[in-house]
Amino acid sequence: MSQAEQALPDALRAGDPDAFEDLVRRNTPRLLSVTRRILRSDDEAREAVQQAFVAAYKSREQFHGDSQPSTWLHRIAVNKALDLMRARERRHEDSIEDLLPHFLPDGHHSERFAVWPEPIEEQIDRDRQAASIRQAIDSLPDTFRVVLLLRDIEEMSTEETAQALGITPNAVKLRLHRARMALRTLLAERMTPLEPLEPKRLNEVPQ
Repeated sequence: MSQAEQALPDALRAGDPDAFEDLVRRNTPRLLSVTRRILRSDDEAREAVQQAFVAAYKSREQFHGDSQPSTWLHRIAVNKALDLMRARERRHEDSIEDLLPHFLPDGHHSERFAVWPEPIEEQIDRDRQAASIRQAIDSLPDTFRVVLLLRDIEEMSTEETAQALGITPNAVKLRLHRARMALRTLLAERMTPLEPLEPKRLNEVPQ
């Protein structure tokens, strides 16, 4: 960490306008990208980022430099985006049951799967800018889409995600597992499989 970065927490807590302006300038593009992924609206994303900067300035004395200022701002922006999402009129969410694997009475998959070129999480990380990947993620119900974004795209921990969403860590794990399976189904026609796999038994939900 540079000397300037080490001095930034003190300047922020002191309310130095130049320090805060520099923080805003350097972090606005990334925060807009994060909030836009969550809210799927440019206007709401800008509103979330603006609220995040206001909240950060008001709570600047609470920032003690335990993490990078950008990480601190990221958490605030994610929470503001989630607040805006919750404030929307609640509407019926489509089920993802049709996108999940189905099993025979003996525990084997009823479908035949193909070998993917790589783990789905790595594919999402590498190609997350591709339009087809974004569209597939956006088509998931918010309950599952946001967990997938926070865990696999924003790389928040299970505990951080649970705290942000107000649910238990086990609920995060279950939703993430189901979201990944649903996304795999949605991407099946967009990704080239290698060879068919023999049906296999249901694995336990990853811990």
